[in-house]
Order: sequence, then structure tokens, then C-alpha cells
Amino acid sequence: MEDKQVMIEVNHICKDYRVLKKGEGLKGAFKGLFTRESTLLRAVDDLNFSIAPGEIVGFIGPNGAGKSTTIKMMSGILTPSSGEILIGGRDITKYRKEVVKNIGVVFGQRSQLNWDLRLGESFELLRHIYRIDKAAYEDTIEVMDEILGVKELLDKPVRQMSLGQRVKGDLVAAMLHSPDVLFLDEPTIGLDITSKYALRKFVKEINEKRGTTIILTTHDLADIEQLCNRLIIINQGRLMEDGNLTEIVNRIAPYKTLVVEYYDEYAPEHEKCELISHEANMAKYRFEKAAVTAAKLIEELSAKAQIKDVSIEEAGIDDIIRIAYGQ
Repeated sequence: MEDKQVMIEVNHICKDYRVLKKGEGLKGAFKGLFTRESTLLRAVDDLNFSIAPGEIVGFIGPNGAGKSTTIKMMSGILTPSSGEILIGGRDITKYRKEVVKNIGVVFGQRSQLNWDLRLGESFELLRHIYRIDKAAYEDTIEVMDEILGVKELLDKPVRQMSLGQRVKGDLVAAMLHSPDVLFLDEPTIGLDITSKYALRKFVKEINEKRGTTIILTTHDLADIEQLCNRLIIINQGRLMEDGNLTEIVNRIAPYKTLVVEYYDEYAPEHEKCELISHEANMAKYRFEKAAVTAAKLIEELSAKAQIKDVSIEEAGIDDIIRIAYGQ
């Protein structure tokens, strides 16, 4: 795949589904045998964005927002009802076979590993499917072993592997053919802390070492905060936000929270912040970053009551999503 200024270009894509209407009760079921009514459901609605080579982009939204549908269209699994998707300058609908050779996909709830084989045998099968040179294959396994420690699992049957081990296997399987683009759709579902750490390490290192463009959908907000500089938020199939993570946070939620532990249970108020919670000797104040500094607040609050300890909380991604969705 040629080096392009834009690796992924999504132009006005829509995806529609026909949903059959079912009448209530026995009468409705009987009627449905002879006449079927349907409604048109638009899962993705005029979506536009582009992604540069080597970017790690967080692609998020609530359940039913159209995230997985969009990922499946970008990876060639589904065809858009209208619009076009260019990967490396090529329309994936028209040149699907050529384009998908340079795409890797990991779905958190589906595995591409063969349950009846050992992990190493699954990798060998994929090597032959992708027609990967033996030397290139072994080099990739070495790199993946450095990142994920996967060699110790090669002789283990896939059906006997834990969820975290299978995710490691799927990550390696998706990278065997050295794709330029990697789609990760909810890869951390059900993983423990150790497995999540391994996955995040994999994403960072594969991006740094190979310049892989990575699109990540997740409900685990820590994934976004630790891996992505850019955030795309969609809801009801429409683009809501697209930009730098920090800039979106500062624009949508331009506040911080000051957590103060007092020596007694009295919590004074301040004109430039809001006392949002007070329990025993702990108090939380929300303040706008542009209006006052945390240092100034602490100084003026300490003049009213003796402070034992303080900490500052930035607005989290969950706050951003909630505000963006108007909740």
C-alpha cells in the first residue's frame, strides 16, 4: 500500500437496513404470513472523516450508535448503502480483495483462531491463507513475542486458552501479514487488568515500531485516555465530535474538580466555584479552568478553613461522552 497523506477517507457513507414489522399476538403473527411490512432503519447517516497514516484514533459512542457497523464497512465486511470509503486511496467496495490484504481486524467477541488447532497451527494456517513468506512470518512472530510474550502459547490448543490468551492470539493473527491499518472493535471486553495492560502495550509498540494506523472502538474509557490523541464521537450514526482529545475535553468540559480534605466537617463555599459534594470532612468543588486557578482556590479556601489534603481531578472521557450526548 502506498504512503498517502490520508490513510482512511470516509465520504458521506450511509448504511440502511430493512426491519420487518411484526404484529402483536396470534392475529399479528398470522397476518405476517401473508403480508409483510417493513421499515427502513438508518444505522449510519452521512458520516465523513479522514485518518492520516500512523494515527491512533478513538472511535466511540453509546450502544447502537453505529460504531461496529462503520468498522465493518471500513474493513470490507459490509457494503455502504451510499458513499465511499477509501483505504490508501482505493475504494474498498470496488477493490475489496486488494485492500483487505493490508487490513487487520480484531473483534472483541469473535475470534479468527481455529479452536481445534494449537495456536501455532492457527498462525501457520493464516500464513498460508495470506501467502506470507516464511522468513517474514518468523520475523513477525519474533516482534509479537517481544511485545506480548506469545511464543510460550504456540503449543497450547486454542480451546484451552484463557480469554486474555486468546485476545493475544487474535492480535498476533491480525498482524501476521503486516497490515498498514488495524481495526480493534471492543478488544478489551471481559479482560482482566493484566490482559488490558498487555493490549495497550501492544497498541503503543506496534504503532511506534511499524507506524500502523489504528482505529479503536471501546467502552473502556481508560483505553482512550492512554492510547489516543484524537477522538471521534458518533451517536445515532451521525458524527458529533472529531478532534484532539485534550481540545475536546477543554471545550466540552472546561472544568476541573478540586477535592479537599478538611480537618473538621465545615466546608466553606467560594464565589468562583461550585460545592458539588460534601460528606464529613471531604468536599468537592467544580471550577472553570479559565475563571480561576486551583492554587488560588486552595489559598482562599484555606483562609476560611484548615485544609488537611487536596487533589485535583480532570474531566474524564465519561463526562465528555455524557455532555456530548446531551445527557
